[in-house]
Amino acid sequence: MRLGNFSKVVAVAATVIWATGCSTTSTTSDSSDAMDQTAQDTQDSASSMGAGSDSSMSGGDMAGQSQGMSEADVAQLSTVFYFDFDKAVIQSSDLDDLNAHAKYLSENGMARVVLEGHADERGTREYNMALGERRAKAVARYLGVQGVAAGQIETVSYGEERPAMVGHDESSWSKNRRVELRYER
Repeated sequence: MRLGNFSKVVAVAATVIWATGCSTTSTTSDSSDAMDQTAQDTQDSASSMGAGSDSSMSGGDMAGQSQGMSEADVAQLSTVFYFDFDKAVIQSSDLDDLNAHAKYLSENGMARVVLEGHADERGTREYNMALGERRAKAVARYLGVQGVAAGQIETVSYGEERPAMVGHDESSWSKNRRVELRYER
């Protein structure tokens, strides 16, 4: 009987520790759920925005082309997507390239991509790991909405551990708030 109670205590303690590690310490009023909903709203509106734009590379615009996207086409696309401070919302300027990546992945079922989430140095290590994860998952959800199979996407967070630029100013921080898209070979 004592072992059963001990197991329950350990399970509750592990849950509390996990939740504490994933909790936000942001000074903004946005919770992670609100940011995730905002990211989802952005994705939904982006889907409708991309379908009617002549300059976008959305699936609807490229469907009339006789050939699918090649690896050379994909190599020309941006693979780094930047985020605003303390946000996990995809910027509208990144939608064309993300739509093109989604098209390539949808047409090439064997292609796999790793989405690496990053954060700047501000905030605790734990918070930045969670923020990097939210950013990577926001991009993964967007790709999924565009038709990419979940099995083709892996997300990982490096938080503040792998800065693109070393520095303690907004110029450096803005380059570190990113998701990098890397194809597995």
